[in-house]
Amino acid sequence: MGRYILQRMAYMLITLWVIITFTFFLMHLMPGSPLQNVEKIPEELQEAILKEYGLDKPLPVQYVQFLGNLAQGSLGYSYKYDGRSVTDLLMQGFPASAQLGIQSIIFGSLVGVLLGSIAALRRGTWVDNTANVISVLGYSVPSFVIATLLSYYVGVKWGILPTGLWGSFQHTILPTLSLSFLVIATIARYIRTEMLEVLGQDYMKTAKAKGLSRTASIGRHALRNALIPAVTVMGPLVIGLITGSLVVEQIFAVPGMGWMFVESIQVKDYTVIMGVTIFYSALLIISIFLIDILYGVIDPRIRISGAKE
Repeated sequence: MGRYILQRMAYMLITLWVIITFTFFLMHLMPGSPLQNVEKIPEELQEAILKEYGLDKPLPVQYVQFLGNLAQGSLGYSYKYDGRSVTDLLMQGFPASAQLGIQSIIFGSLVGVLLGSIAALRRGTWVDNTANVISVLGYSVPSFVIATLLSYYVGVKWGILPTGLWGSFQHTILPTLSLSFLVIATIARYIRTEMLEVLGQDYMKTAKAKGLSRTASIGRHALRNALIPAVTVMGPLVIGLITGSLVVEQIFAVPGMGWMFVESIQVKDYTVIMGVTIFYSALLIISIFLIDILYGVIDPRIRISGAKE
């Protein structure tokens, strides 16, 4: 077990290094520079600014210096927000994105599990058909379209909830609903598919023959086994929502990481682009590792490959 964890940690570090390397060089291939949005300034001052941030050096040298600073725990300083570290900016934007992501995951997962379970138990009925329609809409309709519709009808036309800004819990409801549609569709589809398969297994018939109630057999066996594939897709989904939805945060003026990432690309703020990418990638890689461990918790029959009992 210990050897397995060490191997996975080594793979995680290598994967993160590859992501950092590709992002660093691809980022510098974008046209323009961090000074492109600045009003005309003397050439001497431009050279001084580039030298201050180390942008006057060859790209390989900048890359080595960035890795050296990263190894010391420093992500550098923002070009746009002079004097502010990237770490401070991430800590400023992360709470809002995390709150929306967590709310969306909790609400979407509960509704998705309930919807998928009912659809499987009522296969072929109008309930099943309705669940399928919701799943298709959740996948096919982008979250920013749902956000726009909710903002117009619920916020502007009906005046039920605020359409933007950030302050109270009410401001989080519309963006949370917008983001949760994809979660509902994903979880409902996986739960329905797996439960239909599990309900036809021999051990379900055995449980019924032993006198186990339908509710107990569904809760202990059917639903528990159906959750395994759903957990697989939850990792990337959770991290994606927690780190922020780019367009949805723009629509509702949420001061999260999505807004920060979009703005950093527009102004070529290299350090913020790298900081958000590294933060997102690290969370995603860690989540995949934790999902592997979680498999064994959900189903004790699953054992980590290579682990010795």
